[in-house]
Amino acid sequence: MSIFDFLSGQFIDVIHWTDDTRDTMVWRFERQGHEIKYGAKLTVREGQSAVFVHEGQLADVFTPGLYMLETNNMPIMTSLQHWDHGFRSPFKSEIYFVNTTRFNNLKWGTKNPIMLRDPEFGPVRIRAFGTYSVRVVDPARFLSEIVGTDGEFTMDEISFQIRNIIVQEFSRVIAGAGIPVLDMAANTAELGKGVATAISETIAGYGLSLPELYIENISLPPAVETALDKRTSMGLVGDLGKFTQYSAAEAMTAAGKAGGDSGMGAGLGAGMGMAMGAQMAQAGPWGARPAPAPAAATPVAPPPPPVEHVWHIAEGGQTKGPFSKADLGRMAAEGGLTRQTHVWTPGQDGWMRAEDVTELAQLFTILPPPPPPPGA
Repeated sequence: MSIFDFLSGQFIDVIHWTDDTRDTMVWRFERQGHEIKYGAKLTVREGQSAVFVHEGQLADVFTPGLYMLETNNMPIMTSLQHWDHGFRSPFKSEIYFVNTTRFNNLKWGTKNPIMLRDPEFGPVRIRAFGTYSVRVVDPARFLSEIVGTDGEFTMDEISFQIRNIIVQEFSRVIAGAGIPVLDMAANTAELGKGVATAISETIAGYGLSLPELYIENISLPPAVETALDKRTSMGLVGDLGKFTQYSAAEAMTAAGKAGGDSGMGAGLGAGMGMAMGAQMAQAGPWGARPAPAPAAATPVAPPPPPVEHVWHIAEGGQTKGPFSKADLGRMAAEGGLTRQTHVWTPGQDGWMRAEDVTELAQLFTILPPPPPPPGA
């Protein structure tokens, strides 16, 4: 060792650490020959701890503050060295600075799907991922259990082990929770707390804690998600009969618009829509069609049935319908349709009052007159 190195070890008496890497957990203070001058100043900043290791043994741990390295500030080191109060020579010791701040936004996720028994779907496989934060709460234990003699220990060197612990405890917690898959999204906060609690005892043995753990997403295999989408679509359809009627009405209205102002086009559109609705209603849920009727004995085809109009009514600023003429007759008998009610049918030029429509005016002529007043 040169005289310059020896003098540098003797007279440098300020010990501190500043870190701008954001991922360093432990850093060893390097000194030639590990010689530290008696009475040197040690600066430990907020979010740090300083651990002294003397001849392979953990000695003193310093929390944030400014210290003069003397016998009264280093009780364990003093007992290890058997110093008397007049000792002034340099001592040899390793100093490890430990970062005690939170390491945030660390990722975790299930590498393989987790098998569990869902109360609604039966056996299913799920995946999950999220974030967590970790913090050193016991620098001496962390140094002895994890770091060892590593001069610069980063978060990447332990994150893989922590992720494995999280996934293991997550699998156990979620399998025993009994929460249906469709309700897990509403319970991610409680599940995250349960996983963090289950992990705390294990990582406490490393001198660490998990202040936060978040479950960002729980997903199913693509095939199961496709089946759920189909089930949702079926739920939106609801009553198949009503859906058939709605589809027939839409087809009828479209055909009526295609006919323009022509009454024949509107009638053909209405007839096609009614025929379509009848065929779909008779087909059944699986699309089975009834057997065709036998051919007529005579070659003369029967005349086509008269085209029946369907009507829409305006009530309270809303349009209702379509209704057949028979439906309107029942509504007139019950009072739901009056002479002043505005009606419309494909091909009609705007809304008209029911009494002004020749085809509907007769609905009111067959009704009995109003009853006589009492006592008449």
